[in-house]
Amino acid sequence: MFSKEIFGARLRETRKQRGSTQGEVAAALGITSTQISDMEKGRRTTTLERLYQLCNYYDVSADYLLGLSDERRDIGMDRTAAQGSCDG
Repeated sequence: MFSKEIFGARLRETRKQRGSTQGEVAAALGITSTQISDMEKGRRTTTLERLYQLCNYYDVSADYLLGLSDERRDIGMDRTAAQGSCDG
């Protein structure tokens, strides 16, 4: 089952480990820092498109942010493979 709390905690933890501020992340995604804060506090979720942007910004898998896996797994290498498989 999806947990806003797990998603928020992982989002906050990842942001802090990368040394980003909520304002920097918000600017990169084109949203407000309040929206980032609300996600990190488990008050709101996000769109699929923003989830994709967050995964790219932090270079982590969606499975990790969503709590489906405890492995962060950088997506840098997988991104090229995934793009190739979707072009067909």
